[in-house]
Amino acid sequence: MNAIVSLVLLVAGAVLTAIGWSRARGPYARYRQLQAEDANVARYEAWRGGLRDSGTTGASVAMTMLRRQARQGFAMAGVGVLLFLAALLLLR
Repeated sequence: MNAIVSLVLLVAGAVLTAIGWSRARGPYARYRQLQAEDANVARYEAWRGGLRDSGTTGASVAMTMLRRQARQGFAMAGVGVLLFLAALLLLR
């Protein structure tokens, strides 16, 4: 019985980790690109001596949404890893 539970936990952990990783990878990559573009604009405006508006922009809203999506995907992958480790501990 213990082996069956461990096997189910191993499979569920592996599936959750794979799904979480695939869901987090895309938004995280796009978030990093937007961060780099935002830093580039800030450097350019500092070089020009212009003042940057501190209000919310479309890019900042997109970065917030992408960060949330990536965080949810990484959390799902983390739960998958914990299930996988729990299954390994049950096999001992």
